Amino acid sequence: MANKDAPFGFRAVGKLGGAALNGGNTEYEIASGATGNIFSGDPVKMLNTGTILVAGAATTLLGIFRGCKFTNSSGEVVFSSFYPTATVSSDIVAFVEDDPDTLFEVQCAGSLAQTDVGLNAELSYTAGSTKTGMSAAELSATTAATTAQFRIVGFSTDPSNSTTGSANVNAIVYINEHLYTQATGV
Repeated sequence: MANKDAPFGFRAVGKLGGAALNGGNTEYEIASGATGNIFSGDPVKMLNTGTILVAGAATTLLGIFRGCKFTNSSGEVVFSSFYPTATVSSDIVAFVEDDPDTLFEVQCAGSLAQTDVGLNAELSYTAGSTKTGMSAAELSATTAATTAQFRIVGFSTDPSNSTTGSANVNAIVYINEHLYTQATGV
């Protein structure tokens, strides 16, 4: 059966070693007026300003964005599943799943085989939906033993997206190039 083509970004599904997820995340700042939407499920990076933005391929990752809060021009505190580009507020706080041991499920932009487990792959970024706030980021189908953002550790058991060798299979990955496991900082 063909896998369903329905990218959803990255969603936490477990931890290395089988430890339980606790739903925890860390708060980081987004600079007032920062450009570029950030959707729930998008990988994010730390800038040398101490703020975050959405990440692209070949970037050291901080974690996965899960929403934000800020005070709008009417003085109301807004909680949003995505960061709307160019939001002006002095208190924009992002919620990020940043534990380096977290495993994530993500749809592949192409096809992967069982022989890809243990290999690395980059992010394949497509902007998400401003209507739902959900990411459309995927994992690249180009894998190698050389350094890349994500390590493939297995495949989803979701019956709609678990057929290896077919397009749009859901992979289980962890962040291989994580800011908190790198020797150098930003």
